[in-house]
Amino acid sequence: MPRSKIIFAIVIIAAVTPAAAQETPAADCSEALSTVEMNNCAGAELGKADAELNRVYAKALAAVPGLATDETPFDAKSWEAALRASQRAWLAFRDAECEEHVAKFWGGGTGATVDILGCKTEKTEQRTKELKQRYEIE
Repeated sequence: MPRSKIIFAIVIIAAVTPAAAQETPAADCSEALSTVEMNNCAGAELGKADAELNRVYAKALAAVPGLATDETPFDAKSWEAALRASQRAWLAFRDAECEEHVAKFWGGGTGATVDILGCKTEKTEQRTKELKQRYEIE
């Protein structure tokens, strides 16, 4: 396997495991200069965004029974299934966009991981905002 493909594979693996990037966050992310520091900071930001999305998503699921009716397809079971399917599809989109599409712009370069993590963070924050608005969650 050519060296560039190996490097690209390593970058993608690092991108899909943000927890690894969070193990040793830089003391001050506003002054992160090295690739490792930037990746750690970006991973920590994604971790925060994911935690907030998980909190809001759980609240959205909990709100469904109060919004649903007794009639199919507007009943709680159908509504919850639709929300879960939507979330799975959104997650697949986010990961494909950030891990596959955005990564192409870097050609295996060292900036790919921070860009991929940043893309995921941005999309995660957008999804969180959408769910908060739609389900009127604080």
